[in-house]
Amino acid sequence: MTAPPDDCLARNDWICGDYLSTRRQILLDASVEHVQLTVISVGLGLVIAVPLALLARRRRWTVGPVLGITTVIYTIPSLAMFSLLLPLYGLSATLVVVGLALYSLTLLVRNLLAGLAGVPAEAKEAARGMGYGPMRQLLTVELPLALPAAMAGLRIATVSAVALTTVGAIVGHGGLGNLIYAGMNSFFKAQVLTASVLCVIIAVAFDLLLLGAERLLTPWRRAARRTRPRARTAGPKRLVTAPGQRT
Repeated sequence: MTAPPDDCLARNDWICGDYLSTRRQILLDASVEHVQLTVISVGLGLVIAVPLALLARRRRWTVGPVLGITTVIYTIPSLAMFSLLLPLYGLSATLVVVGLALYSLTLLVRNLLAGLAGVPAEAKEAARGMGYGPMRQLLTVELPLALPAAMAGLRIATVSAVALTTVGAIVGHGGLGNLIYAGMNSFFKAQVLTASVLCVIIAVAFDLLLLGAERLLTPWRRAARRTRPRARTAGPKRLVTAPGQRT
């Protein structure tokens, strides 16, 4: 019986430090492409979703069609979506970006509309009472108050885009997905596990960054959280009575 090889690459282990050291540049390039595809696609989705949501808010009859169309797009399987876009964009990174942007629309539009609908009527009435016009009221009152709901949709859309980017490997532009699919075809365990873990790390990093951005952009929510515990922990006031009076 021959002894097993000392090299973890030769043994085809799932966890292999030699793979990380010898494929460092390949992993870096794939991670950079993955991040770029995610950022560009979600950014394009935002550019499309914000005007759609504002149009639906202004013209109420368009809410149903806008939400219906974006929801139907979201239900299209990723392989079918890329196949439908293939005649327009060919085997390019643009194909992946446009596909992911279309997938993000339903999350972004729906949450932005929910946030705008949740703006208190008192806040809008106060803005009109102060002489705010429709555009100023939208930019300085309604959109900031709708930001938490909109950011929730953005976080979900971004994490989903990180996962769906891997499907772009079918056209050669999948970031870490290229390594995952190549590793699965050759049963290269270390490559599959390492690329998959990096996808998870990128998704978590994006989620934490957006959560931090939300907290920075909504300071009034932090102030509200600081004041609530004080109100709960404040003890009952002591009743002061006159001498000889029973309490």
